[in-house]
Amino acid sequence: MSELEPDVQARRKPRSGGSWAAGAGLLLLISKFKTVLLLLLKIGKPLATMLLSIGVYALVYPWTFAVGFVLLLLVHEMGHVWAARRAGVPASAPMFIPFLGALITLRRHPKDALTEAYIAIGGPLLGTAGAFVCYAAGWWSGYDIWFALAYVGFFLNLINLLPIHPLDGGRIVGAVSRWLWLAGVVAGPFILWKFGSLLFFVIWLMFLWEMYKRFIRHRGKGERYAVTGEYRAAADPAMPAWYWAGEAHRRELPFTAYCRLDGTHVAEFWWEPLSFRGELELSQSCTIDRVTLTNVKPPDENGEVAFKVQLEGRLYQSEHYYEVPLAGRIRMGLMYGGLVALLLYMTWHIDAAGLTRAA
Repeated sequence: MSELEPDVQARRKPRSGGSWAAGAGLLLLISKFKTVLLLLLKIGKPLATMLLSIGVYALVYPWTFAVGFVLLLLVHEMGHVWAARRAGVPASAPMFIPFLGALITLRRHPKDALTEAYIAIGGPLLGTAGAFVCYAAGWWSGYDIWFALAYVGFFLNLINLLPIHPLDGGRIVGAVSRWLWLAGVVAGPFILWKFGSLLFFVIWLMFLWEMYKRFIRHRGKGERYAVTGEYRAAADPAMPAWYWAGEAHRRELPFTAYCRLDGTHVAEFWWEPLSFRGELELSQSCTIDRVTLTNVKPPDENGEVAFKVQLEGRLYQSEHYYEVPLAGRIRMGLMYGGLVALLLYMTWHIDAAGLTRAA
């Protein structure tokens, strides 16, 4: 947005000109305030969850470690955001959950496994860089807290690279070879025996369930998929009162599906009695069974009707999704293997050198 500042000294106007300048200044101030307000609303929730996580971790660890740890999580998630933006996939701001980590959500499913792997490896790459910054700060300052943060950063990025969905490694190896998922199934019990993490146990069980659904339960049938939207529309005064009776009444609506230029899959529906057309955005392409109108509320004092629309269908993972060119498989495999080797070495080096002994 460009800013125009009237030259008051060069334009001496009567009172009407001063009023015009005051009005323009007021509009500019409102515009700026609106922009700032929208920005605060956009970053407010992520910032609040970030501060909450720092506060919770500070109850257990020194506050310096708590701040550094959450910042390392932020760097990791921003790696995903950066990679997603480069791949043309809209992504949300990072959200933090104490003792569970942080996450982002993609507004649209990646178009293929290589794109998914590219977005997934962006987090560990930038997260590893952040851990190296802490490692260098430890050597420069001599404070052991930096080595402790570096070790945690290296270790968490290494765990994230395990070939287990929904961890980053599980998404990366899908573009290299889906047989590597079997390594995640087999390695799970050994990781549990080594660290005894309840969180990892839950993640591993989720991974087993996903593999069962993908290759056994829903093989050839597609997994059920549903999305719901809430809408309001002006009611037709000519409609009889009985038409709105019964909120549980369900009516199937005509619909059409298409893909926008940005790659977003959309189902457009219409409700003829109110001449209402609406859209439901889909996280990925699916076979749509039906679009149903439900939870219709009678007209309110403003003459508006509130209602919900639910789409039901099935997700089909096309085999073409995992058709990655050999060059892409080799490049992603080398990046993945090299990063795993580097993180293994750095965690061993810091631990063997005893650099975290006083942190």
